[in-house]
Amino acid sequence: MKNKRKNNKKHIFFRYIFIVAAMVLFSTYIVWGLVKTTVVDAARWNAKADSLLTITKSIEPERGKLLADNGTVLAANLTFNTVRVDFSDVAKHDTVFRAQLPALCDSLAVFDNSRTPQQWQEELLRAYDTQVGKPGKKHRNHAYRLFKRMLTNNEYARVVSFPYFNEKFRNGLYCEAEHRRTKPYGTMASRSIGIVGRDTLSSEQHGRAGLEMALDSLLYGKPGVAKRIQLNSGIVDAESVPAVNGYDIMTTINVSLQDIVETELYNMCVETEAEWGTCVLMEVATGEIKAISNLEKLKNGDGYVEGVNHAVLGYEPGSVMKPISMMVALEDGIVSNIDAPMVTGSVWNYEGRPIRDTHGGAQLTPRQIIETSSNIGMSRIIVSRYASDPGKFHDRLEGMGFFEPMHTGIGGERPPRIPRLGRGRGDRIALTRMAFGYATEIPPLSTLAIYNAIANDGKYVRPRLVKKLSREGEPDSIVPVSYIREQVCSPENARKLRIMLRDVVRGSRGTARRWVQDTHVEIAGKTGTAYVTENGQYTARKRLAFCGFFPYDSPKYSCIVLMSGANRGAAASSGMVLKNVALKMYARGMLGEPPSYAVAGEADGKPVQHDVTSPTFVASAKAELRHILQSGLSMRNAKVKVFKTPAPVTPGGGVPDVRGMSVREAISRLERAGLCVRFNGQGYVASQSLPPGTDYARGQVINLDLREP
Repeated sequence: MKNKRKNNKKHIFFRYIFIVAAMVLFSTYIVWGLVKTTVVDAARWNAKADSLLTITKSIEPERGKLLADNGTVLAANLTFNTVRVDFSDVAKHDTVFRAQLPALCDSLAVFDNSRTPQQWQEELLRAYDTQVGKPGKKHRNHAYRLFKRMLTNNEYARVVSFPYFNEKFRNGLYCEAEHRRTKPYGTMASRSIGIVGRDTLSSEQHGRAGLEMALDSLLYGKPGVAKRIQLNSGIVDAESVPAVNGYDIMTTINVSLQDIVETELYNMCVETEAEWGTCVLMEVATGEIKAISNLEKLKNGDGYVEGVNHAVLGYEPGSVMKPISMMVALEDGIVSNIDAPMVTGSVWNYEGRPIRDTHGGAQLTPRQIIETSSNIGMSRIIVSRYASDPGKFHDRLEGMGFFEPMHTGIGGERPPRIPRLGRGRGDRIALTRMAFGYATEIPPLSTLAIYNAIANDGKYVRPRLVKKLSREGEPDSIVPVSYIREQVCSPENARKLRIMLRDVVRGSRGTARRWVQDTHVEIAGKTGTAYVTENGQYTARKRLAFCGFFPYDSPKYSCIVLMSGANRGAAASSGMVLKNVALKMYARGMLGEPPSYAVAGEADGKPVQHDVTSPTFVASAKAELRHILQSGLSMRNAKVKVFKTPAPVTPGGGVPDVRGMSVREAISRLERAGLCVRFNGQGYVASQSLPPGTDYARGQVINLDLREP
């Protein structure tokens, strides 16, 4: 027994010695590490500490806002919040939470009516029980997302004021902030405004398209610098160079005009089943782009969305090029008397390549060449001067400033492309085509700028989208009106060109007379048609353009519309868009004095109409509207045209009955039925040559007689 105890003491002593030795060695290692760090390697660790404190961090500036011409925000950085509830904190006050839950759910239902108060209560209790569970049971995730959508700062502040959250229990509610570039008007002018995105290398937010890209250096601002400093609580980032926020940029876009342009372009694209359409509205005197819209058909064919900015891309313009060629002819003295007839003909074989005119004649004046859109007439005029050296036609346009960059501020802007020709036979043939808008690529905006100069007595003003720069509410600089050329043509030649463009709409043979002519707003402009090319070959599809200005006597606005693949002619599609825009502006008083229905005074207590007021015609679907117009608006002479509800066009149903319809609706219905429509007069359909319901052949002609009521 003694030996056994003696052996146990030896084993215990051995273990004791082993543990003490291990502790001494471990302590020695720690002491050595401390000495090595603070004495032996002190210089190296001090250098490393200094290097950490000299690390700098870039502070991203706040991106500037894009504003409309009246200061309305078009694009800005806003903070959005994902709101969550931490049920682990809520569980600490379980009794209070359950007591105030009905009142909280009432407030939530008012704020977000996707659920009733009862549904909100069931949802919160379900989430609470699921994420907190029974006492003692561990759950990692207590963060419940309260709303599916993200909230603005104002909305979050409202939620914080709800019962339970508005007391000392607010710690259970928190948000995750995220900054987003937001467009309050949605798709309105979206492509021209542009988009922003994060750079993959620097993580900085920069413009990717449109104004956001073109003006990125101004909108972005200047990054700041933050340095790391040592505090008692640790190392923190402290601002050493403050970030300079980007400029707020006021554009020339007018929200009301933008809405009109987009609505009319969209309606016509739908009506004509166009592939895409673009429209630009510009102020004549200043060159300010007041509205710009680009619409493209969705791939599934269901509606249109803001698409590629076709306004700054090059396309063969078609006959809208003819007034530009005529400007060259007038300035060069090739044409002086616009009423002097010249030989044209319906077919002209030049260098073995025929040019045909469906609306031509043996002789036409320069006015009639533009009015009827004569390819032969325009080609003969240009060839008479430039056939010996076709390249000089390009040089002449270059001298006018036609190829100079616009610097509008629109991303992706391209200059016109008109090849400089040589002196060969092919070059002379190409010259004839250039004269009337083929073998060229001209952006619609460049065409509009020239037409604007015609309306502006030859002053070639530069189109622009930027009006003013400001920072933190303080104006910084104003972008003035500038000119590509003070005079691209003489005021006298500009006047002659305006007469020609008026004839296109008002003349007896004008290509736009049936569609663009109107008694309220006199419009001048030019139609243009060009075939779409694919793989270098022309297809059956067409691009249809109308470019012009209004009102004719004192032009205030110029406008161009270009549509691709529409199922109507240029005047009936693009021309109608421009006309409808002008009429809406007229009706809203944007072209001067608004239409007035005011009364002159009262007689025997009853309103009396102005003597000069002519009888008013009002289109309506209800005859009983007459007394409302006569009494409520004092339109004593009001006439009401009552339209019947048209029956749907059915295959094999015979000729549609279009009597009593507007000419626009009548043509639309008849063309959908496969008939070729011709009409005489003005007003509404009084009679039709093919009786309603009778059989007909597709392509058959139907004549409509129009009459004012």
